[in-house]
Amino acid sequence: MELTQLRYFLDVAKTQHVTSSADRLHISQPSLSQSIHKLEEDVGVPLFTQKGRNIVLTEYGKYLQEKLTPIINEIDKIPYELKELAKIDNNTIRINVLAVSTLITNAIIEYKRTHNDVHFQLLQNENLKNYDIEISTQLSHSPAYTHDKTRFIRTEKIYLAVPHNYKYVDRRHIKLSEIVDEGFICLFGSRQFRLICDKICRHIGFRPNIIFESDNASSVIDMISANLGVGFFPEFSWGNIESKHIKLLEIEDTMFKRDIIVTLNQSKHNNLTLLDFYEFLESYIDKMRSLNQ
Repeated sequence: MELTQLRYFLDVAKTQHVTSSADRLHISQPSLSQSIHKLEEDVGVPLFTQKGRNIVLTEYGKYLQEKLTPIINEIDKIPYELKELAKIDNNTIRINVLAVSTLITNAIIEYKRTHNDVHFQLLQNENLKNYDIEISTQLSHSPAYTHDKTRFIRTEKIYLAVPHNYKYVDRRHIKLSEIVDEGFICLFGSRQFRLICDKICRHIGFRPNIIFESDNASSVIDMISANLGVGFFPEFSWGNIESKHIKLLEIEDTMFKRDIIVTLNQSKHNNLTLLDFYEFLESYIDKMRSLNQ
């Protein structure tokens, strides 16, 4: 049985008149009659019987009509459902967040205020290839401003966050050799920011005395604010220090910097929704960066 045959059958079953159905279906009456006869041959039973000038369904025809109607209705829904799925997929942005999750979350909140129909999926997988945008970071090797169609890089300084107490009240700069006895509060060692800080410390021969580790930047901030230790703090990606109990000191030993790398999946360059958010993200990061300079 072919789908066209079944559609023809249902129309004739509805009108009970071959000529009327032929006009509705925009085919010739002989072609429609031939299609119905072919269907009857395929199923091996009569589907219509003559009644005066019209035709009516046989018991077999009624059974086939009852079975086919919901099936054809479901088939007819498929193009609409596929379009809806495509619309949802086009309006869903998959972000692989390997760094600066606080910054990205805040950017999404800001974007959603004017783009409520756009959906986001936040992922965290270094081996993920099927992403729309990936956020990563590395030890700074690039200019402070780099941009092309599929990637932009922003460089941020790394400061030492200290409790705002008498020891640091008049300080704006510090050498790490001055705080060898201080306890350090850090992100877990698997986080990219921590790996970068560890690499810089090894390069200058400094080994921080780590007393607390967390996978949450807010916990690090709270612990430093509570005068329990010191820690490394990025220039703008963790947001502004709202607590008056924390002070940021510039580290004199070396260039404590990292690059934030935002990569757009090249295969998605035709997705206008994605491109709009990519451009928004660039401007949002620049705004946050300027606010902290």
